[in-house]
Amino acid sequence: MEEKNLPPQPEQGELERRAQQLLEEKDSEARTRTYTGPAGVCVTVLLCVWTLFQLYFSTGLGAISAINLRAVHCIFLLVFTFLLYPAYKKERRSRRFPPVWDMALILLSVFSFGYLILNYTRVAQNAGRVSDFELVIAAVALALVFEAARRASGNLAVLAAVFLAYNWFGQFLPGRLGHNGFTLKRVLATQFWGTQGLLGTGVGVSATYIFLFVVFGAFLKYSGFSKFINDFSLTLVGQSPGGPAKVAVLASALMGMINGSAIANVATTGTITIPLMKQTGYKKEFAGAVEAVASTGGQFCPPIMGAVGFVMAEFLNLNYTTVMLAAVVPALLYYLGLLFAVHFEAKRLGLSGLSKENIPDAMKVLKEQGHLVIPLVVLIAIMFMGYTPLYAAVIAIFVTIAASWLRRETRMTWDKIVAATVEGARGAVSVGVCCVVIGVIIGTVTLTSLGLNMGYLILSIVENSNVYLTGLLVMIMSTILGMGVPGVAAYVIVQAVAAPVLIRVGVLDISAHMFCLIYACLSNITPPVAMSSYVAAGIAGSNQTKTGLLSVRLGLVGFLIPFFFLDNPVLLIGADPTATLAGSLWASFTACVGTVALVGGLEGWFLRRAGWPERALLIAVAPLMLYPGWLTDVIGFALLAAILLFQRFTRRPAGPVPGNA
Repeated sequence: MEEKNLPPQPEQGELERRAQQLLEEKDSEARTRTYTGPAGVCVTVLLCVWTLFQLYFSTGLGAISAINLRAVHCIFLLVFTFLLYPAYKKERRSRRFPPVWDMALILLSVFSFGYLILNYTRVAQNAGRVSDFELVIAAVALALVFEAARRASGNLAVLAAVFLAYNWFGQFLPGRLGHNGFTLKRVLATQFWGTQGLLGTGVGVSATYIFLFVVFGAFLKYSGFSKFINDFSLTLVGQSPGGPAKVAVLASALMGMINGSAIANVATTGTITIPLMKQTGYKKEFAGAVEAVASTGGQFCPPIMGAVGFVMAEFLNLNYTTVMLAAVVPALLYYLGLLFAVHFEAKRLGLSGLSKENIPDAMKVLKEQGHLVIPLVVLIAIMFMGYTPLYAAVIAIFVTIAASWLRRETRMTWDKIVAATVEGARGAVSVGVCCVVIGVIIGTVTLTSLGLNMGYLILSIVENSNVYLTGLLVMIMSTILGMGVPGVAAYVIVQAVAAPVLIRVGVLDISAHMFCLIYACLSNITPPVAMSSYVAAGIAGSNQTKTGLLSVRLGLVGFLIPFFFLDNPVLLIGADPTATLAGSLWASFTACVGTVALVGGLEGWFLRRAGWPERALLIAVAPLMLYPGWLTDVIGFALLAAILLFQRFTRRPAGPVPGNA
């Protein structure tokens, strides 16, 4: 088949408008107001002030207690939610001034959390005893948080409301899920005046890791880093069979790793990559599925992991480098499987890559844009030197500005710096509000012992504490709890309920948390609420259901891998103290072989077109190679060698692959 010359797409503007509409429909984060005149200037100034406040205090340059930092962070989050997010979908977005009712909500937000800042120490010294007036303030604050969550993340607000209701109605449930009931005073005191509710771990990570890394991602974007990723990916794989799809995988993985939002990543990179894949010859469902799967995996892809890794390190009380190294192999296998899926599909369809004139020169790309990778190198180097991720993020933000000045074409002017600051702060609002309302869920789990009761319930179902059956139930729970929720927020919810269950059956802490993280992220491509897949389908003009199911097939490795490190965490480098580095590397190599075999069996192609017997054997090889153990490795390599010899020395007539036509 001849190389394809892909001309500029005249419908690009229309695609971007469609992507924005889809994003607003599926993701409330995209439905925001814009202000003109003095109000617009005030919003911009306030966002910059918020960023400076976070940079100054969250890194320890300024002294502030953890509770006060979280409370001030809540004030900013609520203020910007009521300023930026409309009260209802059809509300007019372009405004000169905020609505009167939102100004009233802003004043109530400042008063309620400001009162907490001024009186928290006194309440803590009185063993948590609060007056009736302070309970009213707690009720007002809780209502404000729910209204903010309704606007910024409707699904999560509903889930949090269910958990809040459980505090009172759980007493009517039979069996292990029931409890003795709690008074209104006890619930309000726990949720607002305690450290396990609104001001708990969720908002703590939002006020530190999440905010700084979202801002860092915005600065990378405005420095031209995303263009560098796209151009460099083209130089690497653009001319290989199915080149545009491979470019989509690499570019979406890197951008998803930085911004941590699979849906937003699909809507931005997908408007470029999906049309290219379709013009190359891929079916529209396949093109949409590739973009959705690639964008989703970025949330657990080192070194940044969409900021989720820092949250996990906080929960586990581990150095971030430990978490980052543990995530390397799962992320590698996930993207290796996706790359080979698009490669085998291209070979099956007889597709070629882009023509040489459509590929930028590699040396020219590195010379003109290679300096933009300096911030990432500095970030990783500082963390490996033992400094905190927060300190590393702040330094990396300033290094991004400095690196952009190395060439005039990428130089960040004052306008770009302000725009990056504003976009970063705005991007942190939705996730931050999710983290605040998650406090309601965590507070309920803590107060009612729901996590322990859920664990006992699952263990009563699972005979002899079977690790894999427990993992299956936790997988289902994690996927459901993570549906329609941003990656960081999904992980925080899931780990509170599901991780203790796995730990109780003997799974290592880091393995349990990594298990929950991966499935919480994969909920973005898991029907029936596969948000990433549905946005990608809208851009591709494909059937949503078919695109969602195909996304599951392309991301199948991600769904399988967690089960292989449940009771044998050798695949998580550095997680198992009894495993050697050589053992982990060998297990990783055999897992890579198993991944390629699995994809070959699913796609119906290996060295050439594969018939049903070959496909069945390839799929059988996969678990043997994925499971760490010398006996399974020997059997797997023997079967694989037989398949290779058969395909090498026999001929098969041309035609469509069975089951893939």
